[in-house]
Amino acid sequence: MELNVYNTPFKKKKPLVPLSGNKIGMYVCGVTVYDMCHIGHARSLMVFDIISRFLRRKGYDLTYVRNFTDIDDKIIARANALRSSYRDIADRYIDEFKTDMEILKVLPADIEPKATDHIGDIIEMVRILEDKGLAYKADDGSVYFSVAKFRTYGSLSGRRIEDMIAGARVDIEEMKHDPLDFAVWKRSKEGEPSWDSPWSKGRPGWHIECSAMSTRFLGPTLDIHGGGRDLIFPHHENETAQSEGAYGVPFVRHWIHNGFVTVGGEKMSKSLGNFMTIRELTGDVHPEVLRLLVLTNHYRSPIDFSKDALNTSRHALIRFYEMLDRVNRATAAGDETRLEGHVSAFLAAVDEAMADDFNTARAVASLHDLTTEVNRSLDSDPRISQGDRKHLARAVEEVVEVFGILAEEPGEFLETVKRGDVEETGLSEQEIRGLIDERNQARKAKDFRRADEIRDTLRAKGIQLKDSAEGTLWEKVS
Repeated sequence: MELNVYNTPFKKKKPLVPLSGNKIGMYVCGVTVYDMCHIGHARSLMVFDIISRFLRRKGYDLTYVRNFTDIDDKIIARANALRSSYRDIADRYIDEFKTDMEILKVLPADIEPKATDHIGDIIEMVRILEDKGLAYKADDGSVYFSVAKFRTYGSLSGRRIEDMIAGARVDIEEMKHDPLDFAVWKRSKEGEPSWDSPWSKGRPGWHIECSAMSTRFLGPTLDIHGGGRDLIFPHHENETAQSEGAYGVPFVRHWIHNGFVTVGGEKMSKSLGNFMTIRELTGDVHPEVLRLLVLTNHYRSPIDFSKDALNTSRHALIRFYEMLDRVNRATAAGDETRLEGHVSAFLAAVDEAMADDFNTARAVASLHDLTTEVNRSLDSDPRISQGDRKHLARAVEEVVEVFGILAEEPGEFLETVKRGDVEETGLSEQEIRGLIDERNQARKAKDFRRADEIRDTLRAKGIQLKDSAEGTLWEKVS
């Protein structure tokens, strides 16, 4: 099956063709560890988690590298504010990051390097750039990359050097030859963390970290490089200039960038203060709700984060689990298989959607279609054969392995959701069940007026009833 992926510099989908057979080297820019991660971070991390899961599911020999930036101005500032060391701050938030990833069911990358463990690799790359005349030492001991000497600069982001120079600004303390030049080695200020180098006691520039670490583990040409679209310029543009300048070969075959998470149309970010941390959200919302929200949107499209969006995702997730719970509770039937064709169509649709630029939104739509067909089958006959159970198990395995949802036991998931919902209604579960039983009795007695009164009473409490062959279910609605 041919995979077609939107390749950022070409602005169109292109076949995913690895450099070597079925081996894929994928590098994704990780987080700068100075604070808790927010929902914007979570989206990018889940997008590439899903991509990596799918590639492995399809038999690719994937090596997935995702770094930690553990030395940076923000880390130093946080350490100074807390009267701590940069190392303590970085280690603390690496641990918090790993806890967040466990909560979100984001699998660890194969390799998770820290910048400070690769100072030697970084210094070696800076030396290569200097020897080639692409980098120069400034009077203060910092080293800058000379953008003017890299002729294809701007090709990734589609920017012209002339336009960038017109809008550029040089800070007084910087000793650049050109406004666009960027630091590959920064001389450390008094009291800041530093490492010995041929130029000064200092630390790496941000961009050189990823170039050095990706080369160290995946070689000078990457099959896939990914990250949020905010990294296209300057970070990924600068990575490209450094890496291709140093090694003289194409840096990346396929660039993949995910869209923003927005709030009221503005990008979610710490600088704007419009963010929610992963830990804050998952204290109230099941992690699979957030995963499904990410899945329901194509990775390149923005997601406008809101309570309504979460509620829509939540109700969809409940619908999937209720279908699985119906299957688990259904009595055994004979050997007839009614669902094999629907499951096969679902699996084919998922493959087709994911092969078309990892279109998870289409895959989720196919899951809704499968859920409808299973419910329709159980409505016509509330029994299910062992063969159909096995067919559905194949579908659930695909969803769990690739998308990281529907991993809970359905009955337990729904019970947990119901407990939370009960608290919000102001009624006890016993009271809700009692009213549902009374309504069922009224319907049997053809007292439809009373049945409607009970339905309306529950609706006023935010409870929606759903009648099925197995009885009446309820869910909390906003």
